Amino acid sequence: MAISVAAGVPFLLFVALLSLPPGAAAAFSFTYNFTSSDTAPSGIAFQGDAFFNKFIRLTRDERIGPITSSAGRAYFSRPVPLCDPVSRRPASFSTAFSFSIAAPDPSAASGDGLAFFLSPFPSVLPNSSAGGLLGLFNSSARGDGRGHPRRPLVAVEFDTYKNEWDPSDDHVGVDLGGIVSAATVDWPTSMKDGRRAHARVEYDGKAKNLTVALSYGDAAPTDALLWYSVDLMEYLPDAVAVGFSATTGEAAELHQVLYWEFTSSIDPKEETVILWVVLGLCGLLLVLVVAGVLWFVTQWRKAGELAGGGIDDEMGYDELADEEFFVESGPRRFRYSDLAAATKNFSDERKLGQGGFGGVYRGFLKELGLAVAIKRVSKGSTQGRKEYAAEVRIISQLRHRHLVRLVGWCHEHRGDFLLVYELMPNGSLDKHLFGDGLLAARLTWPVRFKILRNVASALLYLHEECPQCVVHRDIKPSNVMLDAAFGAKLGDFGLAKLVEHGSQPRTTVLAGTLGYLAPECVVTGRASRESDVYSFGVVALEIACGRRPTELDEEPSNARLVPWVWELYGKKTILAAADRRLNGKFDLEQMERLMVVGLWCAHPDYAHRPSVRQALNVLKFEAPLPLLPPKMPVPSYFPPPDLAAPVSVAGTSSTECTGVSQCGSSGSNPVGSEINDRRIDP
Repeated sequence: MAISVAAGVPFLLFVALLSLPPGAAAAFSFTYNFTSSDTAPSGIAFQGDAFFNKFIRLTRDERIGPITSSAGRAYFSRPVPLCDPVSRRPASFSTAFSFSIAAPDPSAASGDGLAFFLSPFPSVLPNSSAGGLLGLFNSSARGDGRGHPRRPLVAVEFDTYKNEWDPSDDHVGVDLGGIVSAATVDWPTSMKDGRRAHARVEYDGKAKNLTVALSYGDAAPTDALLWYSVDLMEYLPDAVAVGFSATTGEAAELHQVLYWEFTSSIDPKEETVILWVVLGLCGLLLVLVVAGVLWFVTQWRKAGELAGGGIDDEMGYDELADEEFFVESGPRRFRYSDLAAATKNFSDERKLGQGGFGGVYRGFLKELGLAVAIKRVSKGSTQGRKEYAAEVRIISQLRHRHLVRLVGWCHEHRGDFLLVYELMPNGSLDKHLFGDGLLAARLTWPVRFKILRNVASALLYLHEECPQCVVHRDIKPSNVMLDAAFGAKLGDFGLAKLVEHGSQPRTTVLAGTLGYLAPECVVTGRASRESDVYSFGVVALEIACGRRPTELDEEPSNARLVPWVWELYGKKTILAAADRRLNGKFDLEQMERLMVVGLWCAHPDYAHRPSVRQALNVLKFEAPLPLLPPKMPVPSYFPPPDLAAPVSVAGTSSTECTGVSQCGSSGSNPVGSEINDRRIDP
């Protein structure tokens, strides 16, 4: 009886849902391949100098007149809704287009670029909008540089000329009501050499974020180049014109649009009364359904028909037993087939990197219109599965702007455990800090100082502002991820531990990465807030000095980062440790504060380290610099006998350290001479 009732519930729900009327708004889309026709396509309106000849040409060419001081627009001739007029539900849209920008002489000055825009319908090309104003604004609408809108218009610009308000010649920017971009990112090569470019602009109306991707050649863009959080309804009316704009100034360019597709959708409006009737019917059946399911599962278990075992059976422990109920309010559970499709079946071309327990792959979730990074735990890795369980259990409860967001998870496919994160377009901090000259050049001093304060803010949240204190246990540059604007987010919670405020983790198994482990952790195996602060201090010194915790090619006296900087501090020449690649272009007082805070946090004696809040107050210039001893102290921590004996260490692979004696050095700092980035896991 119970089984028949349970089986009937989906049918009743289906009949009830059929009674719901259709939504107030539906999706619509259009696609134009302009190169396939010699006649102007219907549905496209032209303004200014824009015209059609085999494809859309936004500015004049030589056959029509001078190609300087030209401005033109082409836009879809019907308004596109940005929200449902009744329910006010926001729309989401995705557009992909191909274009080319060609300068007569790419080596000479040229301009000014092309933009995709959304404006009030119908589109109006402003007077005096040629040149650097890109046909978007007139000379009185440059904005004030603080994001205050002057015109109801949003644009994604592909700019090819450096005006006084631009960061560089070739860059991509998001304009909100003014020509001064709210967010920009440089493009490393010329955008005006006539090559065919492929762009994708997506807006998630629910999450309120705008994503831009760009590529050249035959391949469509896969990685997000620029991500910006914005509510378009604050800048635009309910229905808008969508299209393209381009201009030239005193220098010349040709601007062509070759292909355009656009899709917009609004979630259907719910009929509240009918929905509550349906929910009421479900409530009446709930008791019978639950009883039936419990009876069915009980009989199934007794018969031994749960082939392959559940999560507990397969993993051998109970850490994920309640995980599905645990994350319902946050990250979602994905189907394996969706994640495999998003990564081209986890192909090597989508691989971003390889960790101790598996690979990380770039993917794109079409259903969500979201670029993601998918971490895949290696089959047969018990330790990797423990990290998976810890990460799902802990990070699902955390919400902070400087923590990497966990989008979802999956373990339905036998042997595969997957974590889905938001994609950080600029990768990890270590790739820029220790990468080639081009990558390192992007880490200017203001960017570095902002990154460290972002990490400090995230750590303050973990230690003091969560309902339960979180000890991260693996703070290092490779776990600091950078978004499109080089904002920092802390990630990888595989070794993290939840503890009550005022208490310490109970574990006495050494875990972390060599070079970032506090001295007391090596002796006792016990991590704490203070050991997190030590790791943060090492990262601070790495950001300031551009060096790893240990540099084997340096002289022995200078090989270890913390003692080397401390010695310079004692000589009152601490600024000599600043990264030479900065070429002296840094704020002297900020640099001194960052280095002294780094030494303070990396104090060998945990009792003399600051809290994260104290360190952050100094970095914010809200507290004076601490006075440290001129010589680096010798650790004076001695563990009780009951902690020293049971400490054990296990490596993630045969190449990693298998005991403290093999990794540590004699003397004052037992972790000072270790090889960098060797991770030790419980």
